[in-house]
Amino acid sequence: MLRRLPRPNDPNLLVGVETSDDAGVYQISENLALVQTVDFLTPIADDPYTFGQIAAANSLSDIYAMGGRPVSALSIVGFPQNGDAAILEQILLGGLSKMDEARCTVLGGHSVRDDDLKFGYAVTGVIEPKKIWRNVGARAGDTLLLSKPLGTGVIATAVKAGKAPAGAVEAAIASMAHLNRAAAEALREFEAAASARGDSGSPIHSVTDVTGFGLLGHVREMAVGSKVSLRIEHARIPLLPGALEAARGGFLAGGLKSNREFTEPCVQFASSVPEEIRALLFDPQTSGGLLIAVAKNDAAGLQSALAAGQVSAVQIGEFAAKTSPPIRVD
Repeated sequence: MLRRLPRPNDPNLLVGVETSDDAGVYQISENLALVQTVDFLTPIADDPYTFGQIAAANSLSDIYAMGGRPVSALSIVGFPQNGDAAILEQILLGGLSKMDEARCTVLGGHSVRDDDLKFGYAVTGVIEPKKIWRNVGARAGDTLLLSKPLGTGVIATAVKAGKAPAGAVEAAIASMAHLNRAAAEALREFEAAASARGDSGSPIHSVTDVTGFGLLGHVREMAVGSKVSLRIEHARIPLLPGALEAARGGFLAGGLKSNREFTEPCVQFASSVPEEIRALLFDPQTSGGLLIAVAKNDAAGLQSALAAGQVSAVQIGEFAAKTSPPIRVD
């Protein structure tokens, strides 16, 4: 549908919809641009305060994935006519707790009556126009890092069925409510150190986050947009506790099936990759981790820098010259 709509003819629009990037970027001066995104969810946790935290972390993630610093937000609320106002208060308080952690000011928002509860934010950040991270720009030979484990979609589906594996819910909630702020700050510090050494260009070539399109959907955007291919080692991919059991139990969300239908033609699986792993690679994530394409010689150093910021990033693959299909999973 977006292809049929007219594109803005504005030289200040630095990042639009062309590459399905994480947020839009609009330049307002030589050294300053706005990063803007919007995201909202139906409940992903039973506790309203926790749901508010997750919705906020999810909304903020796209700003961090672009390399921006969130500064302000507007809340988006859909709430039932006869809903308990105390529940809405707890959702808003949970969201505010994460916005405060991000040092992002909530200016207000808008609410409507809706039979289905929905909550999220439109977030505005700031960034230097020459320091934008894109979901394109990966180079052959780059290493791919992932900063959070997978599995929130299948675990949430298992929760709705009352079949979530022991310990899975707590781990999934902790992951979803965790901001990508520390990861983004570690990347910026790593870039600054490289610049101080006199390195030519940033060692970080592409960044995106893993959300609704699943891991393979987002790496497809990276590979196709960068005109390279990617080989992923499935045994290296970190998974949340209980994710394998949920996938084996068939707790697959509708979004997972849609992701698979769209992305699977671009993927070649080795016969040794189990079916439950294949499913998890298409699993839609809420507030997932960052995917980082970094120069191979800098990958270990970046992992150490992330670890110093309490971020456990794992090397899960390597980019190569363009092939067809663009993604192989071994």
